[in-house]
Formats: sequence, C-alpha cells, structure tokens
Amino acid sequence: MRKKINVVTLGCSKNLVDSELFLSQMAANGYEVSHDSEDSEARIVAINTCGFILDAKEESVNTILEYAEAKRQGLIDKIFVFGCLSERYKDDLIAEIPEVDGFYGKFQVRKMVEDLKADYKMSLSRQRYLTTPPHFAYLKISEGCNRTCSYCAIPRMTGAHISIPIEDLVKEARGLAEKGVKELLVIAQDLSYYGIDLYKESKLAQLVSELSDIEGIEWIKLHYAYPSNFPYDLLSVMNEKPNVARYLDIALQHCSDKMLKLMRRNTTKTETINLIKRVREEVPGMHLRTTMLVGHPGETEEDFEELKAFVREMRFERLGVFPYSHEEDTFAGEKYKDSIPQEIKQARADELMEIQQQIAAEINAGKIGKTMKVVIDRLEGDYFVGRTEFDSPEVDGEVLISADQELNIGDFYQVRITGSEDFDLYGEAI
Repeated sequence: MRKKINVVTLGCSKNLVDSELFLSQMAANGYEVSHDSEDSEARIVAINTCGFILDAKEESVNTILEYAEAKRQGLIDKIFVFGCLSERYKDDLIAEIPEVDGFYGKFQVRKMVEDLKADYKMSLSRQRYLTTPPHFAYLKISEGCNRTCSYCAIPRMTGAHISIPIEDLVKEARGLAEKGVKELLVIAQDLSYYGIDLYKESKLAQLVSELSDIEGIEWIKLHYAYPSNFPYDLLSVMNEKPNVARYLDIALQHCSDKMLKLMRRNTTKTETINLIKRVREEVPGMHLRTTMLVGHPGETEEDFEELKAFVREMRFERLGVFPYSHEEDTFAGEKYKDSIPQEIKQARADELMEIQQQIAAEINAGKIGKTMKVVIDRLEGDYFVGRTEFDSPEVDGEVLISADQELNIGDFYQVRITGSEDFDLYGEAI
C-alpha cells in the first residue's frame, strides 16, 4: 500500500509555496499526498508552521498539540514539524512536545524528505504540487530579507535576502502555465530588493516583463513591495504589459516621521506621499494595497491622529491594519518597552479600519455600472464568486454573480457591476 501524508500549512502564502515544493517531492516518491485535509486517512502529518507574531505562534503550537493528542490516541503514527516556528524555537519545541518525530527549520525540507525514507530529487527542486485552484498560483521570487524593521523577526528566521535567478523563475512560471495556471501571484518578503544580491541592481521590472510574455498568463499581481528604494522602472512595465495588473501590494506601516524612524523604515512621510502620487500618476487606475501597524512603542495619540488623516487623504483602495505585537528577537522587543495597553492597540486598529471601510465602500460604489474583467474562483451557495484584476485571493474583496448564469470556474468574463457593499461587488456576466 502507498504511504499517505497530509501536509498542514499555517501562515502566509510564502509558506504555502514551501509546502507545495515538499508535496511535490513526496508525490514523486510514491506517497499519496493531501493538503489541509480534515478527513485524510494519512497516518503521517507534516505541519508547516508560522512564527511571525503571537497569534500566529499560538495557532501553530495549538495545531501541533492537536496532532500530538491524535497520535496519543493512535489516530496517526508520525508528526513532522517544519517552517518558521520550528526555525525560531526548535530547542524549546523539542523539550515541550516530545510526541513530534522531527522538527526541521525553514530550509531543511531535504533532510525531512530523507528522514521519511524518500529520495530528494534535485530535478524537482522548483516543481510544485499545487494546492490552490488550478487557475492561479503563487510564485515566490526570493527568500529572506535584508531590512531591519524594528518589529519584525523574519530576517532572523529566514536570513538575508536571496533572489531566485530570473531564468529559474521564468521556467517555473512556464511550467505552471502549462498546467493551466492563468494568474501568477508574485510574492516575496521584499519585492523591491529583488535582483540586487544577484545582479547588483534591481531586476524586478525585467523579471515581471519576462513573466508577462509567457503564453497563457492573463494576470500578474505583485505582493509585498517595500517603499524604500522602490524600483520605479517597474511602473513602465505595468503600463506596457496588459496582463500585469494595475495592483500593487506595498506595506507602508505608518506615516508619522517619528514613528517611521522608531520602526526603522528608512523613509519619511514626504517620501511616502511622493511615492504614492508617482505610482498613481504613472499607472492610471492603479489600486494600492497596504498595511498599517498601530500601537508600536512610542506611538502617541497625536501620531495616531496623523495616521488617520493620512489614510483619509490617500484613500487606499485596499488596506489592512494590525495591532503591534511585542516580539523577542526583534529590535523593538529588545530596545523598547511595550507600553501601550492591548485594548488601546486594538481600539486604534478598529478605528482605522472603520475609516477604511467607509473609503472602500465609496470606491466600490463608484464601480457600479462599469464593466470589469473577472475570474471565477468558485461556486458558493447562490453565487459564483470571482475577483477583478484589483483583488487577490484571501485578502481582498470579491465579485458575486448569480448562479443562474452558466459560468465556468477558472474562466474570465466581462462582468457589469450592478451593486456594491463595503468590500464586495455584485455583477452579471455579459
């Protein structure tokens, strides 16, 4: 009988890519693989963990404990843990959860494969067992991060920025397109730095241009750019290539000069505003997604009021807000006192999201009557659920189309927008 393994992925889309690479190796070794399956008959479970902030760490630990209990009850035989949490707290986890058969760091997939008595195949090192719907896939273009943001432990877990060569990424993307992938979600911890380590200059624009020439790729979306040293040559590519979406995910985190300095963001409010204006001027119709961090040590009510005014003025099309999490192994965790109570952090996050909710509702209402290209992701209840070029899976709004129409999942349609809510749209295919 074939051995069965179930891989559970926690955390971000970059972790998902790592799981897909591991699944590919196991499938090539004759394993029957499943991903995040609740009814899997697999007796072996591999958990890909997240160690970014407190909530993510707690989720990872609780998941490991759940499977440890399942092992004690005889429901599974083996547990393997890898990823960021295991990279960061391996020794502690070994001591605390002895039921786990092996803990591996983020970059020890090969050892885990070999410990499972399988042959790690170098020829498959960039091939993936896709866990997303077949019409879209993530493309991770680098590992690590060279930034020194005060609140972030990721560089200590992932190491320095390492770009994957352009030719390797183009080959990987071409293989994805041959499998039916139509939408590439380009991801990295820091898109802006791509290529500097390999080519001594930013190569993001060249990479995106070459990806856009791959037959079958209808959309390319870019996630997690950094505002400092932003590669402005990318903007001409976004204008020239019709399949590069007018969508950019760029984390800004704050606007106050004082807070940007405390956060070690290496930029200023004026530079940030100029960046936003230039992006919108050079790429008409651009939709910006960003995140803001509230409650960082040193943030006063005046800083928060400045941030609220900034969000109102900039009118971001997409915005997420996170309360600060005081983390060990970070500059802030070692140098600053976590002096702002959690309830104030959460209240600030809620207040900022209320402002954004109103902005998003107004922007969405302005789309009523327009015709937009939409990809259909799934059928859910009475609606086909899709996305525009301005929306990425999981994090952005969706377009709901009556299931009375005959549509195919994974196909693109011209959709007339007939209604809107705060974050979602309604439409009909034409």
